[in-house]
Amino acid sequence: MTILPSVYYGTVEYWAELVQGGSDVVIDLGENYVKRSERNRTKIMTSGGVMQLSVQLVQANRPRQPMRTMKIDYSKRWQHQHLVAIESAYRSSPYYDYYGERFAKLYDRHWERLVDLNMATLEELCSILRIAVPRTSEEYIVATADDRDLRPKTRQSHFVAEPYVQVFSDRQPFAPNLSIFDLVMCEGPNALSLLRRTKLR
Repeated sequence: MTILPSVYYGTVEYWAELVQGGSDVVIDLGENYVKRSERNRTKIMTSGGVMQLSVQLVQANRPRQPMRTMKIDYSKRWQHQHLVAIESAYRSSPYYDYYGERFAKLYDRHWERLVDLNMATLEELCSILRIAVPRTSEEYIVATADDRDLRPKTRQSHFVAEPYVQVFSDRQPFAPNLSIFDLVMCEGPNALSLLRRTKLR
């Protein structure tokens, strides 16, 4: 079994694990929130280099909070900031006209919990990639020796990026593990085959 955390978009590595794990993938909604992780962060490529986007959370510094209870903080205009950054970075990408509006609609809603926003991005991406939405667990999953556990923040990664042409490749070096958003906007339907070819071990 491949155990994944709930994430905001998720990296190329995360999605390669999800795609290659197939029906044996489960997303753990019962784990505790991990600060400074992709649970509420994602990285995109801009003309100035890699930019990190973070979803603002209520009382994010409190220890041992279950992911499913983490609430989104709307006192700061993070939604507007993310939309502006995404449009600026990807409006010239090959597939922005196909998918841009689908993601923009996600920011029109007022999501109370982080996991609800994360599941919405997951479902949208699964629809674009034409794969099944993985199952979830409301209870914490105790991993066994046979499981691939992607939850620990300090786990050792054996991810080897499958290169593709990024938007600002004429001025920025290839960034190997950006948000899946970057891959989809640059590769469109070809993103799925690239994820299947990605070396994870």
